[in-house]
Amino acid sequence: MDSHQDDQQLKQRSTKSQQNEPLLQEQYNKSDQDTKMDKNTKSIRKQKAKQGLKSLTIALSIPLLLTLLDIFLFGSSYQYASMKKPFWFPRLWALHLACLGSSFLMGLSAWLVWAEGGFHRQPMAMLLYLGQLGLSLAWDPVVFKAGATRVGLVLCMALFGVLIACVKAFKNVNPIAGNLVKPCLGWAALLSLANLKLVYP
Repeated sequence: MDSHQDDQQLKQRSTKSQQNEPLLQEQYNKSDQDTKMDKNTKSIRKQKAKQGLKSLTIALSIPLLLTLLDIFLFGSSYQYASMKKPFWFPRLWALHLACLGSSFLMGLSAWLVWAEGGFHRQPMAMLLYLGQLGLSLAWDPVVFKAGATRVGLVLCMALFGVLIACVKAFKNVNPIAGNLVKPCLGWAALLSLANLKLVYP
């Protein structure tokens, strides 16, 4: 009698284990799929991070290198260095340093807009960015090399206007990008002040 009951219990256990096998297999497959998905997600995130870092490096290095080249080729001015200036007036090295800082901030803000897809949605934002870069690079050769100080003043006014437009256009895409442009307005004002001193020494 006892042996018969034992046999029945064994049969019930084996039946339960057989019934549980598909569930266990399904759980195993699900966990395996989750693990693969996690690995794929991490891999995609790493790729995106690498692409983002690469694009950021390009966005910062190109305007900085162009600005450094501009300063190296056209950034010296005997007239500006030798003229009498009040103690609070920006020195030539300060102008160059502010110019590099502005290039860095504009490159960073442009990258933020690009990362949000803003240049595709608003092509004018890209034109404004390239416009301010061209105006800022043109100032040194026009003023220091060609000596066209009045033309340089016009360039400063145009640069200030383009930067204000950049603030508005960039802010529509990314508020942080728009705010990063605002210190560049201070640099444009500093440049205008220096240019005025050259026009009216």
